[in-house]
Formats: sequence, structure tokens, C-alpha cells
Amino acid sequence: MNILLVEDEAAVVSLIKRSLGEQGMNVSVALDGSSGLSMAREHSFDVMILDIMLPGINGVELCKTLRRDHIQTPILMLTALGSTENIVTGLDAGADDYLSKPFKLTELHARLRALARRKVAVSSDDNFLEFGGIRLNTASKSLTRDGQQISLTATELKLLEFFLRNPNRVLSRVEILEHVWDIDFNLGTNVVDVYVNYLRKKIDKNFENKLIQTMVGLGYILKLEDA
Repeated sequence: MNILLVEDEAAVVSLIKRSLGEQGMNVSVALDGSSGLSMAREHSFDVMILDIMLPGINGVELCKTLRRDHIQTPILMLTALGSTENIVTGLDAGADDYLSKPFKLTELHARLRALARRKVAVSSDDNFLEFGGIRLNTASKSLTRDGQQISLTATELKLLEFFLRNPNRVLSRVEILEHVWDIDFNLGTNVVDVYVNYLRKKIDKNFENKLIQTMVGLGYILKLEDA
């Protein structure tokens, strides 16, 4: 799981980074709102953690800007301001969850995993699909994973888009054939397996977390390995 942590307190950064690293999560750190905004625009993350009290652009304004940019990555707000009013302000800005300081690390882990399991976020204009570091612009057909450009054929793009619109759900070969190729199931064809293999080589082979998983006897599922 790839996490963006935007936090200016060195002790908090060190604690969170070490703890999440022990959980197998990769943590990128920005020490102020402006740096956090740049990193969020340039790379894909599974979850972003934003502290409210940041130098420059504060966490609430950063969250608003990210949502205006159609970046729909789940956001967890950290706040030392635990009043209902401050919590509501963060959620209204577009955050998905919040955690008040001080907090237990086990609760942070659980909330991050819950956010990562949420259905892939689709922007209001339906042009962006994101999951597990993948970011697909369905209008321009541009694709990145963890900021790396990936080139797919037209059929591979259609297959990936179908997975992205149905994350964490087992998709049978019948469903995939009907939605991607618009043909009825034929027991004699292995076209789905062939193209899933093509897709895996391009979006999974060079990355630690493998997203497309085989469900023996059932089909395939797009999910995070630890979800």
C-alpha cells in the first residue's frame, strides 16, 4: 500500500513512517502543504494522510484543492483540534475520515486499510479511475502506476477499465467476455486468460503489490494483496 503523509512535525513523521513500514506500507513524506500538493499531482497513492495544521497551505485547503483537481484518493485527516466543528470542516472539505491526536497506531493501521478497501474513486466528470497506485484517464486513455507511464492496447485498456470499475469483486470469465468483448461465453475460448496475462505483465510485473489475482474456479479480482 502506498501512502502519502503530509505532516510537519518530525516526531510524528518518524513514528508514523516507522510504524507503517513495519506493516509493509510504503510511505512518502511531504513536510508542508505545497509539497504535498505537488506530490499528489505527480504520483498515485492508495491513501493520503493530511495534518490540518500545516505551514503554507493548511490541511483543509489542501484537501479542497485536491478534490477540485479531481484527485479522489481516500484522505485521512489528522487533527489536534478534536472539536465537532473542526471534524465537520475537514469532512466537508472532502476528507473521507479523521483521527484526533494523540491516537493509537493500531487504529491508524485499521483506518488506512479500511480506506484502501473502499471502491475505486471516480471523479465527478467520470474521467479518472484510481486503485492501488493505478490512475487511468478514461478520456485521454493515459495510464500511470505509481507515477510511471504505462502503454496498453485498446483491448487491454477496456479490460483494465472494467476491473477498475469493479474492484474487490470477483469477475467471472463470462462477465468479462460480455462486457469487454461484447460476446457470449464460449467454452472453447481462452481469450480472457490470454489478455489478463498480457495486462498483468504491464501493470503488475514490475511492482511489488500484484493487483490482479486469480480466484480458482471463479475468475479474477482486482484487490490489494493485504486487503
